[in-house]
Parts: sequence; structure tokens; C-alpha cells
Amino acid sequence: MSTYRIGIDVGGTHTDAVLLDQDNQVISETKSSTTEDVETGIYTAMHEVITKANVSPEHIRYAMLGTTHCTNAIVERKGLNNIAAVRIGAPATLAVKPLVGVPEDLRAALGKHVYLVRGGHEFDGREIVDLDEAHLYKIANEVKGKVDSIAITSVFSPVSTDHEERAKKIFQEVLGEDVSISLSAEIGSVGLLERENATILNASVIRVAKTAADGFINALKSENIDAKVFFGQNDGTLMSVDYAVRYPIFTVACGPTNSLRGASYLGNLSDAIVVDVGGTTSDVGVLIHSFPRESSLEVEIGGARTNFRMPDLISIGLGGGTIIHAEENEAFSIGPDSVGYRLPEKAMIFGGDTLTTTDVAVALGKVDLGDASKVAHLDKSWLNKVYEKMVELVEEAIDKMKTTADPIPVILVGGGSILLPTELKGASQVLRPEHSGVANAIGSAISQVSGQVERIYLLDEVGREHALESAKSEAKATAVNAGAEPESLVIVDVEDVPLAYLPGNATRVRVKAAGELQRNA
Repeated sequence: MSTYRIGIDVGGTHTDAVLLDQDNQVISETKSSTTEDVETGIYTAMHEVITKANVSPEHIRYAMLGTTHCTNAIVERKGLNNIAAVRIGAPATLAVKPLVGVPEDLRAALGKHVYLVRGGHEFDGREIVDLDEAHLYKIANEVKGKVDSIAITSVFSPVSTDHEERAKKIFQEVLGEDVSISLSAEIGSVGLLERENATILNASVIRVAKTAADGFINALKSENIDAKVFFGQNDGTLMSVDYAVRYPIFTVACGPTNSLRGASYLGNLSDAIVVDVGGTTSDVGVLIHSFPRESSLEVEIGGARTNFRMPDLISIGLGGGTIIHAEENEAFSIGPDSVGYRLPEKAMIFGGDTLTTTDVAVALGKVDLGDASKVAHLDKSWLNKVYEKMVELVEEAIDKMKTTADPIPVILVGGGSILLPTELKGASQVLRPEHSGVANAIGSAISQVSGQVERIYLLDEVGREHALESAKSEAKATAVNAGAEPESLVIVDVEDVPLAYLPGNATRVRVKAAGELQRNA
């Protein structure tokens, strides 16, 4: 019996959907406008893609969703949980209070119940002081009925999780299983303050993630689809619904990541630069072994500084709906404002009154769209200058992402990719594969499941080989918990960074494992 999988990606402008067969071939694809409540857009896209394919709902076994719900909730400060933030680190960390580097309005929303508790570990796993369990019981009773989500962060918990795990048990004992608990060791990397922020943000969007998951499952039920549901996460792999509701922060930036994974699949390239051109912006990222290169910098989400894994991306204000502003003496500026999803009514080629990048490409005969006669009166030499500048913006972004002067393949994806030429400076070749307009939905549908672990090891005690093997085993176990088939697991990334500032020949090891979806799932 043929089985199918459906992939949906919710963007700011469009909600894209694809249906793939068991060989990952595209059976049908569609783009529909993203709606304000998001669910309606998902329903519409899903219904269209299934109707087009004429496939029986019971043959659709998997459904994958890439969504901006959690990012939007943080940016807009909407629908956030009532949280308590508990840091286990007194007296060592009293000088710097929690929620450092978080904007005032977000701190006001998330900082109502903040506590510092005695405990925490040294970099080598030794206790700084005993965990103050009596204080934790007192806090748990104090917040009962006031909060529905708790963020627990302990000093050097990526080295020893003991105090975070014990605190979790105490809160569950007092508050019951209904209160969500986020542990920092499972979310961020070694730096305390950024890891704490990432954990607090994670705790704040649990409700949003649950609502999105329920909405997606209900949309599937309305089409009589009984499929295994997965969410896209920002390392280019998938996680189960349970996992997504525990770690919703990992869905942040999964849209551009899905585009990179889809580009790799469609272009049949494992190492390349990907330019994803949307309605408002273009995201430029790098593929290494078919996965997005990870950012090594601290990442800001909604103005809050965090250090959990994120794809390394440059976003530029150039998309299909970007507005061209004509100025005096033939001068002009490109964006960054855009007509976005209103392109079909605002662009000149569709009878509107706003000159967009799409109008420029049509007027120069580079794209066949709308009514070219509506832009025929525009000065060609001026339009050429505008177009050259558009291309230059993309070439500059590509150059910034390269780590070598050698030419590298470039894959163009996204609805606005038709605007760009098939020759770009710094590119050994430029590909615009078939179905590139829905690369993001394809990326979510073909994704694997991953697990990642980051630990500090003292090599004088355990030795490098044992440290690496231990981290690899842990990463594989994490991937299996997230829904990966054990036999299909491969290690896709190993990073081993000596920490010269710590004694004991310390090194930080980060390992990622990925595998296919569990077949019996």
C-alpha cells in the first residue's frame, strides 16, 4: 500500500503545503495566504493539497508542521504562560539577577516570580553548596495556583543535572503533573545567563505550542487523517508533538531551516549556499552535509539574549513584494518595506500603484507574470540600475556567508526566487530546482529526527575517546526519544573545543545524531 506524508510550513505571508509519496516525490503542492488565526490557513492549505492529489486520507501516515507560532508569541508578547523562574546558584551568582539582557516589557511579563536558591555545581561537577530543598518546597507552595510553567536553571547544569532534576521532582510533588517544567540543561549550552533566558522563554511558550499542536491535529482530523504528527525544529530535523510541547523554543527559526533542508533535497547538494526569497525578506544560509550551519554567536529572540542552537542566517530586506522608492535625479532605494501578501493587489503589473521588485523583473523581461504592458512605460536604463542593485544585495549576503574565496554552488528557493538571475558573483553554479517555491514545506516533510548533547569533560579523568563515545551515545538516545529509528542513526556533527581557562584539560563536546522516522510510530 502506498503511504504519503504531508508537509506544511507557516510563513508570515504564505502557508505552503506539499504531499509526498513514500519515495519523497512531490505529488501535489499549494500556497495559500497565512491567516491571522493561522489555523484557518493551515486548514485551507491542507484541504487544497489533498484535493489536488486525489489521495485517500487513510494513506497519509505522517504530517509535519513548520510554524512561526512561538516566535510570534515571544516577539508580540502574546499568549505567554504565567511562569516562575528559579535559579539554583546562590550564593555564587547573586551579583547578577535573572532576566539580564531581556527588554523591559518582556521582563515585566515574565519576571513576576523570580527566585534564587542555594546550590549549583562547579565546572567539574563538584557541588558549590548543598541544594536548599527546604527553600524549593517553600517556593513551590508560594507559586501554587499562580503559575502554570516553571523554568529551572542551575549553575553548570550541562555538566551535572542533579540539582535541576531534584528541583523538578520537588515542584511536581507539590504542584502535580499539570504544571510544565523546563530544565536548562536540556535547552541551552554552557553560558549561564543566556541558557537561563532560553529556558525562561521556553517555559513561556508551552501553552502556545500546545494550542498550535492541537490546532494542527484537529485540522488533520477534519480531513479524516490519522497521521503521526511531527514539528519542524531549527536544526533541520523533526520532533514529536510531546517533545515539541516540552521544548517549543526549538521551533524558533524552523522556517528558514526547512527551506535549507528542502533546497538540499531538491538541488541534490549537501554543501551549498541557499538563498530563500520570500515576500518581504531573503534568508541566506549555508548547508554543510545537508544540514544548516549553526550560528556560533549569541542569538536574540524578541530582544532577549540566548545561547541555544540556531541556524546561521543573514536576512536582507529584499523579497518579491519589496517596494522600490524612486528619488530625485534617478536615485532610488530598495525597501526594506514590502507589500507582502498584498502583492496581487498592490503591484503595478496587477493594476496597483506601488512599484515592487517583481514589477522591475517583469518590466525587464526577466519574469513572465501579470500584465507587462502596465510597466512598459518605465525607463529601462533606470530599471536596469535598480535590478543590478537588487542582485548586488544578494551577492553581498552570499559573500558574507562564505568562509572561502572559492566559488560555491548556490540554490535559489522561495516564491520570490524567480526574480534572481542564474549567474551570481561567487557562485560556481546557480540552481533553481523544480518545486523550489515550496522548498520550506518539502524540507519539513523529508526531515529526519535528531538529538543533540553538549557536555564539559575533564580529559585528565575520562580521556578524549571515552568522552566522545559517551557524548555520541547520549546524542543517539536523545534522538530515539524524539522519535528516530535506532538502526538508521548517524552522527552528523561533532565539535570538540578545549577550554583553556579551566583546569583538568577540560573540553566542551557537542554531538548531534540524526535518523529516519520510526517506522512503527
